[in-house]
Amino acid sequence: MRTTLDLPEALIKEAQAAAGLTSKTDTIILALRDLIRRKRLDELKDLLGRVQLDVDLAESRRRPGRPRLRRS
Repeated sequence: MRTTLDLPEALIKEAQAAAGLTSKTDTIILALRDLIRRKRLDELKDLLGRVQLDVDLAESRRRPGRPRLRRS
């Protein structure tokens, strides 16, 4: 989708340098993905302590097809 944006050139240049990118489009895409990722992480953090999971961690970490190790 083509969009015309009026962005501060210095901000774009700084973001390109920080990300090691040369394309303005790639820089904007990376910034948008990072923004969305951070927002989703914040939403997950807000759920901390609100969700009860009944999960057997030892069982969930076992790889399928491998026998369980029995400890004596």
